Formats: sequence, structure tokens, C-alpha cells
Amino acid sequence: MTHRAAEQAARNSYGRLVAYLAARSRDVAAAEDALGDAFVAALQTWPRVGIPDKPEAWLLAAARRRLIDAARHARVKAEASDIVRIVLEQAEQQESSDVIFPDERLKLLFVCAHPSIDEAVRTPLMLQTVLGLDAARIASAFLVAPATMGQRLVRAKVKIRNAGIQFEIPEHRELPARLEAVLDAIYAAYGSSWDDVAGADPRRKELADEAISLGRLVRELLPEPEAAGLLALMLHCEARRGARRDADGGYVPLTRQDVERWSRPMIDEAERILAGASEAGRPGRFQLEAAIQSVHAQRAVTGRTDWEAIALLYEGLIRLAPTIGARVGQAAALAEARGADAGLATLDGLPSGALETYQPYWALRAHLLSRLGRADQARDAYARAIGLSEDAAVRDFLVGRSSAL
Repeated sequence: MTHRAAEQAARNSYGRLVAYLAARSRDVAAAEDALGDAFVAALQTWPRVGIPDKPEAWLLAAARRRLIDAARHARVKAEASDIVRIVLEQAEQQESSDVIFPDERLKLLFVCAHPSIDEAVRTPLMLQTVLGLDAARIASAFLVAPATMGQRLVRAKVKIRNAGIQFEIPEHRELPARLEAVLDAIYAAYGSSWDDVAGADPRRKELADEAISLGRLVRELLPEPEAAGLLALMLHCEARRGARRDADGGYVPLTRQDVERWSRPMIDEAERILAGASEAGRPGRFQLEAAIQSVHAQRAVTGRTDWEAIALLYEGLIRLAPTIGARVGQAAALAEARGADAGLATLDGLPSGALETYQPYWALRAHLLSRLGRADQARDAYARAIGLSEDAAVRDFLVGRSSAL
């Protein structure tokens, strides 16, 4: 019972508590260590004295005490007294911002989107400290090795501590400059959930719900077109979640999904939001990605997919955000619109760097090679895609495709 309560508290509030402590101690690593010690203390204390009425408050108080002790033991009196003052003062006493945030998590995301933090680690740091993702899941979202991402996060925390960056609540005029980083973090959190096709990890599904909730809140706080675009994109994707598996649990690619299993209310809401965003006449990355999903959604009405329109949207997206995912998506659309040769030529023109470990690239390459009758090369590409697939059902699907050659 005690372990379950501590686990629940960790799942629901770890990122929030770390961000709260870090915002006051100005040391993310120290905040994580202090909270870790607090969880250990909970497992030792709660079986004897009972589970407190407010586990989060108990953990926060314990972590605060450990931060204070650590500062005292460092024998840096001036710094220690400053940390004691910061962590003990109530947040309300420190808040002078003119912004009323609709949610504490959203406030912490904007706090952590500090412009003095290196852009390369700003979003990963937000994912770890506010949304509670571990380095391995963050690394997967950014196509780097977990060890590399772990090192980046450690270095970032050291730089933040050494530079004395103050995590203050931003004024309303500062929000637009931080919006892109916040949207990136929310989208990366949703993507982490989307990767769990099997739905084996309930926390991943909770993360999708949390990301969509945050998407609604950020649009409410800052009704910018890109905030609306992100929400529409997530809703379009979430509308198809139930169709990604067949009755036996097998993986079903988008082009083969039963449109009757798509959520019509979610699609309709996404369409309304995207239409409203487009009225501003300021297209952005998330609006274009949502528009691509909107074209896919039209198959539920027309029975066909306008691949030429999708290819054109990808062309616009690549101008704004030339990511590997966008380029591979463009290749897939071109293959459907103009033939496998056109898609393969696009893949051949991509820089080789990150492609070595990017599973969608190898899966698409194998598919296009098989369509062109190049069976031996297709088998090799399928082997690479199978080896890079973390989901068992996706592996089984690709093994079936390879065997069919």
C-alpha cells in the first residue's frame, strides 16, 4: 500500500515538484537529488506512521529540508541563507507576474523556457523537469542515444547552476518569445505517448491526455495560430489511436486503417480549430502538420487520400522545419502521388547522418524497393527496420512484409 502511494505520487507529481524546487533553488540537479531522497524517506516513514493526507505536500516539505541541509553542509553561508529564503517562501509571495496561468504545469513550462538556456537542451530539460520523462524517452524523441541526451541534460543543469539563472515567472509580454519552446515540449510529450502503439504503458496514455490538456490550456492562455495548430494536430492523431491495432492486436498502418474506428468528434473539433488558425494568415510548422493530418482525415468522407496535396504540404513544411521526419513523410507522399521511383529518389537525396537509426526511413525504403521489384535490397532494408522497431507488433508486421517477398 505504501509503495503504491509513493509510486502514484511520483507518477502524478514528480516533474511538477522538481520544477517547483528548482525554480526556487536555481539548481535542477540538486532539486532532483532532494526529491529522490524524499521518496526514499517516504518509503521508510509511511509504513510506520501512515500515509499522509497530502503525500505531495509531505514530499515537498521533505525535499525542501534536504535542500536546506545540503546548502548548510556546503558551508557557503551566503548561498545557504539565500537558498533557505527561496525554498521556504511561498510561491504566492514571490509572484509579481501579470499573467494568470490556468494550470501550474503550464506555468512551469513557461518558467523553464528561459531564453538564457541553450535552445538545444531547453525542450529536453522541460520534458524532464516538468513532465517527468526520462533521458531514454527524451533521446528517442530527438533521435540521439540515451547516454548522449543524459550527458546534455547534466551539462545543462550545471551551466544553469553556475550561471545563476533565475527561474522567474514571465510577464505576459515575454510569453510569445517562449511559446515555441513550450509547444515543442508539449508535442514531444505527445509523441512519446504515440510511440507506444501497444498501449502497454498506461503512463504513456496518460501523457497523451496530459499533452492534449496542456495544448488546450496554452491556446486559452495565448491564442496564437501555432498553439491552435498544435492542438489540432494532436486531436487528429488521437482520433486514430483506436484504429492502429486490429482485433488480434496486430499493427495497422494508416493507409489500411478502418475509418469507421476513427473518432469523428475529435476530427470535427480538430478541423474547426485548424480553420480558425488559418484565418490569421500566419502558417507555421504545427498548422502545416495538422493540415497534412486533415487531408488524411478526409478519407473518412471521400474514400480516397489526396496524396498530391499532402506532398505539397510537406514541401511547405520542409521550408519551415526541414526535419528528418518531414523529409521521410514527403518521400512517402511522393511515392503515392507520383510513383515509387519518385519516393525512392527523395530518400536517396537525404543526408545519411541520423538516417542510420531512424526506423521510419528504413521501413519506407523497404516498402518502395519491394514495389520496384528489388527484392534483395528490400529484404536488407526490412532487416534494418525490424532491428530498429521497439514495438513487437510493428516488428511482426514488417517481418510479414519481408517474408512475402
